[in-house]
Amino acid sequence: MEIKSSKNALGADNQQERLKIESWITGFTDGEGCFSVSFIKNKTAKIGWQIFPEFVITQGEKSLPALEIFKKYFRCGNIYINKRHDNHNENLYRYCIRSIGELDKKVIPFFERHKLQTYKRNDFVIFAKIVKMMSFQKHFSQSGAVKIAKLVEKMNRKKASQFLKSSETIR
Repeated sequence: MEIKSSKNALGADNQQERLKIESWITGFTDGEGCFSVSFIKNKTAKIGWQIFPEFVITQGEKSLPALEIFKKYFRCGNIYINKRHDNHNENLYRYCIRSIGELDKKVIPFFERHKLQTYKRNDFVIFAKIVKMMSFQKHFSQSGAVKIAKLVEKMNRKKASQFLKSSETIR
């Protein structure tokens, strides 16, 4: 799918085209997207850990134009190359939005208006709750980080949080 080069391709004058793109983005995310929150040990962080929320779409090099549609639509985030050293013939690319502000003001409202249809809807709901907590800086306190970690355990593969098992948290 290609975004038209018209100045109003995503504006009200082209509502039909905008709805088509928004439906495509929702469907593509249902199949290929991920809402995740990572805890990374960092001695300089107030609680000893940094918390990173992230909206990601990963594709092979042949599908790079799809990632460019996301970047153009949301007007934020970046596309990163992950050079492969396995048996695949093409590199992987990741479209990522990591900014709490952009997630809160652009990504979350989009997916609240355009509901995901797969199990990812549950991940999104939890992700949105975490980003809202982070936008109010709850992640800078030990108790807030623990609440976020418990929510993260309910997302995606439902793995136990290393943060919750850490000596900093168990104290």
